[in-house]
Amino acid sequence: DSFDILGDGVKELLIGRDDGMLEVYNFESADDPVLLYDHALSESIASIQGGCVGKDGYDEILACTYSGWLTGLTTEPVHREGGSGEELKLSQEMQSKISSLRSEVESLQIKVHQEREKYQQSSQSSTAVSSVPAFSVNDKFTLNKDDASYSLILEVQTAIDNVLVQSDVPIDLLDVDKNSAVVSFSSCDSE
Repeated sequence: DSFDILGDGVKELLIGRDDGMLEVYNFESADDPVLLYDHALSESIASIQGGCVGKDGYDEILACTYSGWLTGLTTEPVHREGGSGEELKLSQEMQSKISSLRSEVESLQIKVHQEREKYQQSSQSSTAVSSVPAFSVNDKFTLNKDDASYSLILEVQTAIDNVLVQSDVPIDLLDVDKNSAVVSFSSCDSE
């Protein structure tokens, strides 16, 4: 997206990447864009948008990730400083917002507790049927022209314990910076 997040009359370029990087670029001169800000998210970014969402007068960048999480980055200052010995007083609006958020969190915790109890009761029943949940897998297999390698990217909405790669031809697995996997090789039994 392009949006004037700095408020200087010139739109900045907002980029959300597959590797979870959110970047803001400025075009200060006619040359190359300048990276102003970057933020790493834990999963790929599906869409990104700039605008005024939360509070009037403070622009934000909203990013939606693969699993549906919304992340917002705001220009609103988050820290307030008080003088020495001065107590920080919250406005009535802020106090009501905090109280409504606390009550919402409490109601969600109650719902989660009720659903867990319901699941426990149904799973211990003699008529319980076990099923494997269906997960949507986001996968990409892309060619990197610079070093003639392929990148395999797998994303799923749960933890990945194992990935099995089977090939009829010999392959070399290369390690990358963002990889936390432990690689083990085994020869394939043709039978």
